[in-house]
Amino acid sequence: MSQELGLPQWLGIVEWRAGTTERFVWKQGELVPLRTETWAAPVNYGCLPEVWNPADDAEVDAVWLGPPREVGTQVRAVPLGLLHLADGDHKVIFGHPLGDTERSDLEPELDLLLAWFPPERQAKILSASAAQDWLHGLASKSLP
Repeated sequence: MSQELGLPQWLGIVEWRAGTTERFVWKQGELVPLRTETWAAPVNYGCLPEVWNPADDAEVDAVWLGPPREVGTQVRAVPLGLLHLADGDHKVIFGHPLGDTERSDLEPELDLLLAWFPPERQAKILSASAAQDWLHGLASKSLP
């Protein structure tokens, strides 16, 4: 985690490029193939290395809105929000790589993201501050 303008940034790794079915996973500092999914990812999907989510006993999941990013891309950014799921396997949402974007401009992508999860997971979008609060709670438990 680093700071920009007083807001904590988090390091993420893209494991699954938007629009593709080939999925990778970050293990012990490198990307390895995981599987070919039936459906293409509607967003870029990955993880925040070394920040552990006890809900699924894995590194925190992250999604990046905007254009497709290459698998293995490392992104340091401030969260835009939190995709809250009933089972606790939340996803941190990051915005477009360049500049500020109005939330209304992101609505189509957020709608695609919400539609990706079945109704029983009760997906909903929470604020950037909710994402930071959740991450800070996890990070304090993830550090040795």
